[in-house]
Parts: sequence; C-alpha cells; structure tokens
Amino acid sequence: MNPEEREELARLLPSPGEPVLTSDRHDLLKDHLMRELTMETRHFEETGKAPGTRRRSPGRRFVLMAVPLGAAAAVAATVLIGSAATPAPDASAADLLNRIAEVAAAKQTVPVRDDQYVYVRTQGSMKFADDDIRVLRESTWTAVDGKRAGLRRITVLVGPPPRPRDPFASYSKGTHDMRLNPDANVTTYRELAALPTDPGALLEKLYAHGRSEGQSEQSAALEKIGDMLPDATLLPALDAALYRAAARISGVSVVRNAKDYAGRSGIGLTFKDRGDRTVWVFDKRSLDYLGSNKEALLDTGVADKVGQTPAG
Repeated sequence: MNPEEREELARLLPSPGEPVLTSDRHDLLKDHLMRELTMETRHFEETGKAPGTRRRSPGRRFVLMAVPLGAAAAVAATVLIGSAATPAPDASAADLLNRIAEVAAAKQTVPVRDDQYVYVRTQGSMKFADDDIRVLRESTWTAVDGKRAGLRRITVLVGPPPRPRDPFASYSKGTHDMRLNPDANVTTYRELAALPTDPGALLEKLYAHGRSEGQSEQSAALEKIGDMLPDATLLPALDAALYRAAARISGVSVVRNAKDYAGRSGIGLTFKDRGDRTVWVFDKRSLDYLGSNKEALLDTGVADKVGQTPAG
C-alpha cells in the first residue's frame, strides 16, 4: 500500500480509541520504538539524510494515527506492525459503514411530488444461456407513487447486431425503449420513504422479510439493502439507516482497492453472507455510493416526465 492509500484509509476509518496493553507488551513495544529511534538517529549521523528518505522493508505496513507528542509508549502502541495488531475486519468495516452513514445523513432531502418519476441510470451486464455476456447501460423512470407506467431505456454497449425476428432484440447492440407497467412487487419511492429510519427497527423488518421468503436472514437483508441503495440516495435519513443496519450484520470486510462495474476506483465492502461476491464500492474521498462490482450507479434524480433526465 503506498503512502497516499494509507492516508486515504486512515481518513476513512476512525481511530480505534485508546489502546490497552499488558505490561510486558507495553515494554516490548517501547523497546522496539527506542531501537527504531536509535537506528534512525545513527542513519542520519552517518549519511546526513533525513530518516524519512529510507526505504521501508517489504512486508511491513504502518497505519498512521494522531497521538500526543512526547508520549513514547502511546506512539509505540498506535503504530500497528503487521496483521497481528490491526483491528478485526468486522470492526473496521462497521466503522466505515457508520462513517458512510454520517455522510449520507448530512445530505439534503430532494423534494418529490407524486406526479414525478425517480430516475436511475446504471451500467451492468446480462448473461444469456449460451454464456454470451452483453454489457449495457440502463435508464429507468419509475412513478413516485407507483401508479403510472414508467420507462426502461437500454443501451447495449457490447452485444450482437440487430437481427430480424430476434426474440432478444431488446438486447442487441443499440438503444431500446420498453414500457414499465406498474408492478406491485416493485418497491416505490413512497414505500421506501415510509420505512423506519431507526437501524434496529429497519434491520428487524428486513429480517422478517427474509424469514417470510424462507431465506437466510442476513443474506436476504443484505440483498434487499443493496437493491434499495440507488433509490435511497434521494432519501438521506433512510440511506444512513441502511448503512447503519448493514454495519450490524456480521461478516463484513473492507476491500481497500475496489472497482465498480464501470471501472471507477474506490473503497469497497464485501459480505460473507452474500455468496455472489458482491462488493459495494464508495468514492474514497466523498464516500458517495458508486454502485458495485456487479452494477455501477451512474446517476439518480427526479424527473417531471419519462425520458427526461434530471438536468434536462
């Protein structure tokens, strides 16, 4: 991991707090620090070069944290060497999810009317029976109240050319429009807005849904949360609650260098209970949700009519 990556990760993850060490571990780390300082001083005296110009030996990783100056033992305790002293993956990931939730909660709620449409633009792929994978961008306009028809616009970037009487003509190269009829199985914007924003209550509701479907509670909750994240970007309180609920699910891990389906780099989160190896990807600086390694989220917003982008 290069210095820029370490700095970004240290900024994303909050400090793990005051370390608690046994007396023998305390003495060991203190002695190690003093040896390091002696070596750095000797290096400077012999070469005239600042200690920072030395190359670190391969295999040693350091997480840099702010500590009080002059507290040698505290410095030694907060310099994490190797994997033995790093926080558990679950704790690090939960911290990151809660930080993402704070950022989401601080955003402004987008005013929405029942006669408008939620606009979502993504990039992903579709696999056919013959293992033919077609890459596509998809824009959808869904009625806020779910009572009116919407629109699905697919632009196939990689796929076969159009063929006469092709039953899969909608997935041939080019742009295709399809009517989206109201569907009782699709969660509308208004239904999302009615969900509880307390993470405990929200998680229990998601668990109950999984039980009713005969699925694993945690796996079903994670899948449902992932499905809701694009539309939830328009609902800051719910968006934050979804991340805080996910932070309570075990088996979450940080992926320090992840990419969404569109190739954008970020920091990722993956869950043990999701067998499809889905990774949620977030911008390293803004912590905005970029989508996943399966489907990139390119844009969301509110439109007055189908076919219109929020900026149009």
